[in-house]
Amino acid sequence: MEDYPAGWEADVVLRDGGTAHLRPITPDDAAALARMHEAQSPESVYLRFFAPLPRLPQRDLDRFVNVDHHDRVALIMLIGDDIIGVGRFDRISDTEAEVAFNIADAHQGRGIGSILLEHLAAAARESGIQRFTAEVLPQNRSMLQVFQAAGYEVSRGFDDGVVAVKFDIDPTARSIEVQASREHRAEALSVRTVLHPTSVAVIGASRKRNSTGHLLIRNITAAKFTGDLWVVHPEADQIAGVQAYPSLDALPGKADLAVIAVPAESVTEVVKDCAVHGVKAVLVISSGFAETGPEGAELQRRMVATSRAYGMRVVGPNSFGLVNEAAEISLNASLAPFLPASGTLGLFSQSGALGTALLAAAKTRGLGISTFVSAGNRADLSGNDLLQYWEEDPATQTVGLYLESIGNPRKFSRIARRVSRVKPVVVIKSDLTGRELPPGHIVRTSSLAPNTLDQVLEQAGVIRADTIHQLFDLTQVFSTQKLPAGRRVGVIGNSAAMSTLIMQRARSEGLRVDTEPVSLHPEVDAETFRTELDAMYARDDVDSLIVTFTPSAGAEESEIATLLSEAAAQSEKTTVACFLGIQGVRDELTSYLKDQDGNRVSRTVPSYIGPEDAVWALARATDYSRWRAADHGRYVELDDIDDKAVRSIIDSALDGAPLGTPVRIERDATRELLRAYGIEVLPYIAASSVDEGLAAAEKIGYPVALKAVTNVLRHRMELGGVRLNIDSPEELAEDFAAVQRIITQVIGDDEPLVDVQAMAPHGVPCVIRAGEDPLLGPLLSFSLAGDTTELLGDVSHRVAPLTDREAEDMIRTVKASPRLFGYRGLPPMNIDPLIDVLERLSVLVERHPQILELVIHPMIATETEGHVLSARVDLLSDPTRIDGTRRLLS
Repeated sequence: MEDYPAGWEADVVLRDGGTAHLRPITPDDAAALARMHEAQSPESVYLRFFAPLPRLPQRDLDRFVNVDHHDRVALIMLIGDDIIGVGRFDRISDTEAEVAFNIADAHQGRGIGSILLEHLAAAARESGIQRFTAEVLPQNRSMLQVFQAAGYEVSRGFDDGVVAVKFDIDPTARSIEVQASREHRAEALSVRTVLHPTSVAVIGASRKRNSTGHLLIRNITAAKFTGDLWVVHPEADQIAGVQAYPSLDALPGKADLAVIAVPAESVTEVVKDCAVHGVKAVLVISSGFAETGPEGAELQRRMVATSRAYGMRVVGPNSFGLVNEAAEISLNASLAPFLPASGTLGLFSQSGALGTALLAAAKTRGLGISTFVSAGNRADLSGNDLLQYWEEDPATQTVGLYLESIGNPRKFSRIARRVSRVKPVVVIKSDLTGRELPPGHIVRTSSLAPNTLDQVLEQAGVIRADTIHQLFDLTQVFSTQKLPAGRRVGVIGNSAAMSTLIMQRARSEGLRVDTEPVSLHPEVDAETFRTELDAMYARDDVDSLIVTFTPSAGAEESEIATLLSEAAAQSEKTTVACFLGIQGVRDELTSYLKDQDGNRVSRTVPSYIGPEDAVWALARATDYSRWRAADHGRYVELDDIDDKAVRSIIDSALDGAPLGTPVRIERDATRELLRAYGIEVLPYIAASSVDEGLAAAEKIGYPVALKAVTNVLRHRMELGGVRLNIDSPEELAEDFAAVQRIITQVIGDDEPLVDVQAMAPHGVPCVIRAGEDPLLGPLLSFSLAGDTTELLGDVSHRVAPLTDREAEDMIRTVKASPRLFGYRGLPPMNIDPLIDVLERLSVLVERHPQILELVIHPMIATETEGHVLSARVDLLSDPTRIDGTRRLLS
């Protein structure tokens, strides 16, 4: 038996939100497989084996558990030590395998077959298999549904009482959509299990009032948790007024959530005890794990593995706690002695100390929260999970996250891109690239520029904030106002100087101030202020308002605040205010209206300490509103590509290559790989002598270009490695010899190769890169060619897959892009070929994670066409992608 690939082992979330462990079968699993079979009903056994088989014969059992992990593969799903599902395939030809499944009766309906199919298909593709077949009895409707609902193009035939199923296992747009939808539902439900317990057990509480456990119990009690609260303590009768029980066995019922505050070395055993007693999720407050070093990291690994293996999610360890303000839950299982009111803001923090600050800031500003989760070391439950939950949660209208690191940024971007289209997502800026990891956070690092992730998050519609202050500046707008309808801003206040500052700042933030600010007298009376305010709201050329007021001998600030809140409540226009130097007008800035159902609702005008804060928050809300309303384009569907040819080229290049070592594809193979995706490289012929060069030029046709076949000189005209517009044999012979001399001087090659290439028309040279980034997954980059672009970092980045709009946006957002659009009277270039290549490479690197880096340098954009002059491809034999074509917890 060969060792199986480590990437085939995974923790997964099932349809009902529970977790399980998936891995290849081994001979040691024989007893567990026999137990699973013997527990099956006669009907289930018949549907799987087409015959009554109460026990597996030893010969069959040995064959089932002994596989080669290549031609014969079997994956099992476990909860604890029990196998709950088996999926296997047996190769029947070079490209085809027969697939079969067996799901334990007690666990049917949990989506196990669908997950096993995803993982089997991914493993089969790695072994060169392209198609699955299966024979299924007609009455086995659940298994037929697994195949049909997976999103593949399934063909079915009926012969001799059996349904023959056949389908290609290359991912399709539909199969990827199905997988994402199932992942979303399962992970959202798993978080709901954590946040909506009907019973909570606190384990590890001390009778000392200043202990962590004691504080947790007091906070849960003070919040008036609507479910059952129990304390587990081996000796105490009660703690903080709550009855204590000596063990989980003694509880009067099953706990949905266990809050654990025992020493780190005891947590794993407590978690296992919780699993045995049917606990659905655990919140680990205890510290002393990965944040302390390697020994703590191993404790953390064991604890999480135990929890997931028994179907439970983990919040923490080193967590500050969680909160659910819903009236039907009212849970404060956190260390915060105070809470904001109930509201519509969902908060997530990876830092305990900052968790406190987030809750305090929300309370100070009068912002209500729906739910709050502190992930601590983020060993299991992550920001990605919470996004999945908040997308569906009607109580949450705005999402705020403090992220010290992102373990799976590609998945974050993928989910956030979807969530942002219905709810604003605000992230506090921290070290998201993983270059300076906070204690306990294990993430991959990227070799790209620090602004790459900024661009990727912008692509997903996520708003970046630098501080907690900015996070709440912005969420105040989202929580209290309608989204701005446009960039046109009206400014009104009782200070001309303040209005001028606001106008200048607004324009610098991308807002439009087309109307003159209304600067009233410093001692303006309330009636005049209201008249001017109503006039501003009535203007058709104003989308939002910035209102300022400074203390004066005129109207009282509370009077102005009241009339502003009334006017704003009656208007559809977004409004922010700055009551400079004035505190305590929040109540006056709140008006109460009745909604369409007759319910009394409040609407508050957000007020800021300084005008810069008000302008910044309004500008970011406007940017988001425009992003959300924009047409984000469509994902390209290519029908002229040959993935089989690409796989063949990649497999041939990687044959025998050591793991982890990049492999450069030969240039001719690179040309064929691009051709398989509809991208043609301008013809070239490599020559090692003047005579060969002359023959090549004659074949290609003059004019031609000469290029040194070495990375040091290939794109360096100033160093003599490139000669252009050669239109005669005499000129070619002279230039060819000169290029060879330079190559010899630089790299010492006595017979250097020189490319003779067809001369491209005049245009703008561009650089396109695509490949697998360890942090972000399949990534594309675009820039104009040249040292200046590289030195200034004028490069746009996007995560694949790209829509047509995103591909165009990549080109238009580089600062040097005016060179493509008629800069200083030059003719505009046709960017459609650039867009086409970006779209094709987006699909290529999405489907083939072995492509570490593909560089087209340059591609010439002309007035009518695009020409790829040179390309190179580096491969990696062991792909690093952590968000691929099979669901897993990461």
